[in-house]
Amino acid sequence: MALMTGEQYIESIKKMNMQIYMFGEKIESAVDNPILRPSLNSVKATYDLAQMPEYEDLMTATSSLTGEKINRFTHLHQSSDDLIKKVKMQRLLGQKTASCFQRCVGMDAFNAVYSTSYETDKKYGTKYFENFVKYMKYIQQSDLTVDGAMTDPKGDRSLPPSKQSDPDMYLRVVERREDGVVVRGAKAHQTGACNSHEVLVMPTIALSPDDKDYAISFSVPMDAEGIFMIIGRQSCDTRKSEGSDLDIGNCEYGGMEALIVFEDVFVPNDRLFLNGETEFAGMMVERFAGYHRQSYGGCKVGVGDVLIGAAALIADYNGAQKASHVKDKLIEMTHLNE
Repeated sequence: MALMTGEQYIESIKKMNMQIYMFGEKIESAVDNPILRPSLNSVKATYDLAQMPEYEDLMTATSSLTGEKINRFTHLHQSSDDLIKKVKMQRLLGQKTASCFQRCVGMDAFNAVYSTSYETDKKYGTKYFENFVKYMKYIQQSDLTVDGAMTDPKGDRSLPPSKQSDPDMYLRVVERREDGVVVRGAKAHQTGACNSHEVLVMPTIALSPDDKDYAISFSVPMDAEGIFMIIGRQSCDTRKSEGSDLDIGNCEYGGMEALIVFEDVFVPNDRLFLNGETEFAGMMVERFAGYHRQSYGGCKVGVGDVLIGAAALIADYNGAQKASHVKDKLIEMTHLNE
């Protein structure tokens, strides 16, 4: 199965035993929670559109690893044409959902880790690239949503990870075993965390040799033992559960973010993509940032299209569509969007 339907995606998330907390209480089912469900619907749209023939060219690609038809959100870019289709796909989804659809960070992380693990292996003779190719085949064939996790809490920004008064301000390795490693720490502001099947962790800054324990990249299932998610607040979020039709914003689609806490999580060797090679941490961060800046040029523009349309409609409702200052602002918004 290289392409899941939207309903299959919902069912797959429902089967996972994730540890999710919101307002100080454990959430038994993110799928059925009225505050969290709109964000799940946004991810579902990435699966629904991939099933539609009119969007096939943008939403799907041919895997460079298996030759199978896959969702473009699990694709490893092969050409400038792939990058163009990627950003057009993101604009389409921004137009359809008017929100964050939460698979972009994982997609950009795939492409950054793929090339960086290759270069790490080339220097050190490690097996990270082999591990990652095996992992990507699994992700592509299962059509999974992956949370790309880069941002650490950071603590004192003037100090490197190894000099922090609290060593867990950056995610780190606390134990190395023959069969893998144990990690501890957190990743902050993780968009779509509770809607993801896996989390792909990367370092957040360039590192020195003293920061070896923090030069770690890996992936584990989102319901792995020791992973906890604390949902961040959104403006107007409780209004979605109060039964009102007013002032609830985009009630069908939405976004969410979480603090992901890793409390001594075990990572097997075949899920390690960087483990102590500090000089490659900065490379991974920089390559991810390049891909992710491009993503913003798609998703935010798609949402911008909706905002421009809404502003024009409001002007019509108020009989102000011919006012020069209104037209000027709509023109400026369109210019900035393009």
